Amino acid sequence: MLSEQSATTVRATLPAVGASLGEITERFYAGLFAARPELLRDLFNRGNQAAGTQRQALAGSIAAFATHLLDHPDRRPDTLLSRIAHKHASLGVTPEQYALVHEHLFAAIADVLGEAVTPEVAAAWTEVYWLMANALIAIEKRLSEEAREPGHREWEVVERVTETADVVTFRLRPVDGGPVPGFRAGQYVSVQVELPDGARQIRQYSLSGAPDATQRQISVKRVPGAPGPEGEVSHHLHARVQVGSVLRLSAPRGDLVLDDTAGTPLLLASAGIGVTPMISMLAQLADAGHPAPVTVVHGDRSPADHALRDDHEAYAAKLPDAAVHFWYQENAAGAARPGLVDLSGVTVPPGTRAYLCGPLPFMRAVRGQLLDKGVAAADIHYEVFGPDLWLAGAA
Repeated sequence: MLSEQSATTVRATLPAVGASLGEITERFYAGLFAARPELLRDLFNRGNQAAGTQRQALAGSIAAFATHLLDHPDRRPDTLLSRIAHKHASLGVTPEQYALVHEHLFAAIADVLGEAVTPEVAAAWTEVYWLMANALIAIEKRLSEEAREPGHREWEVVERVTETADVVTFRLRPVDGGPVPGFRAGQYVSVQVELPDGARQIRQYSLSGAPDATQRQISVKRVPGAPGPEGEVSHHLHARVQVGSVLRLSAPRGDLVLDDTAGTPLLLASAGIGVTPMISMLAQLADAGHPAPVTVVHGDRSPADHALRDDHEAYAAKLPDAAVHFWYQENAAGAARPGLVDLSGVTVPPGTRAYLCGPLPFMRAVRGQLLDKGVAAADIHYEVFGPDLWLAGAA
């Protein structure tokens, strides 16, 4: 994939570029938003920008892609690219915006590294960038062509259900009265809202209902941090969106989905609001009568904080061979096990395929426990809400 000359240059400069990626991405976003402020207002997540998590994720993905090109020159990192492409497709990122990103990213690289950016270095890293960008553009084009509904569509809230003190479920139907195509269990939609300052901010929420339902369902946790950017959309949805409100939703996206699972033992592990895609997966498995063992794992602060618990238990109960394990840090007596999720006493059948969703420390801990139990690394899949910091090495 990467030319031999560029590979030699990238290998020699990767330590210096990698060490400076944090500063490079910070200057990149500052330059981009100075030139195009509407992108911060209406496309990028202002909360992630304020917290710095988007910069970390961008730096991690660039470093991971470049490292993969050097270590595996004949193999494309499709898992990394697919996850990013699904996010971009749901946000409506266009091919033209990749040229804009290139312009400001390489201006930041030159600004930070100065004379170290020789024409040879610039050419090599430009090749890395466009290998990654063109791969993403192609995947995003395919996703758009395969979509079973328009890219964005208006949906009316027909029911609002309070799940916990901090989680509300919204059930929606299309304003145009058209059909509701099915989706793949585990996928999410982008939800765009207009905030009081006029910004049209976008957030992504997992679909928490059955894939074949006649309505769409999302369950939104109110994120602390308001009135600042962090949590501004979840607070808006909780405070202002009622039955009759209209939301703008993307087509379903996401690659944490159940593929070729017939006869395969499964483990669905979640924590907190990470339960949402697992509910959709359980609904699909229950509907199909999945015959192989399904191990359901969930951790939460307390029973009162466990959103969709009734659905969690009800769908699992419909499966012919399911084991349910809940952990609560508080008030666990008589309801579940106390403390954090600990799989040491949980039977994990050979050949299990695992799906994880929740805070990053939780997923890292569960992944380590599964590896210790003999689950193959290739059979452990995950979904991160927000920027994917796994590659960035953030705890």
